[in-house]
Amino acid sequence: MKRCLVIDDSRPIRLVACRILAALSFDAEEAADGAAGLAACGRAMPDVILLDWRLPDLDSIGFLRTLRRRNGGAVPAVIFCTTENDVVRIAGAVDAGVDEYLMKPFDRGDIESVLAGMGLLGSADDGSPLGGDMTTKSRGDIDQNQ
Repeated sequence: MKRCLVIDDSRPIRLVACRILAALSFDAEEAADGAAGLAACGRAMPDVILLDWRLPDLDSIGFLRTLRRRNGGAVPAVIFCTTENDVVRIAGAVDAGVDEYLMKPFDRGDIESVLAGMGLLGSADDGSPLGGDMTTKSRGDIDQNQ
């Protein structure tokens, strides 16, 4: 079973994301801030990280840079979860190591689509056009838009 770490200071967002991930056959773990997220990665590196843009203790770019420098830190696919669609800021996250981004609020279809598009689910053919709107974008989409 694949493991996903959900890092968000909003408990309701963490609970919803973990329920969705469990329904998609992921073992989901929660962290309320960047320090707790890095500690969780130190115990066992997840396959996927859903990372909130605004963390209370550590900015998400700092989290990413720290994660990517760690042993095994290049392994997790990192999905940046944000309410902002500023291409410059998202491009900065991509430069720091984000693999995808997901606009909040999200639902099961949004998470399922991005995970499938990354090859982390059984089938990427779920009928929804990955990247067809501002809900999900890949690193390649951001690079092409610069």
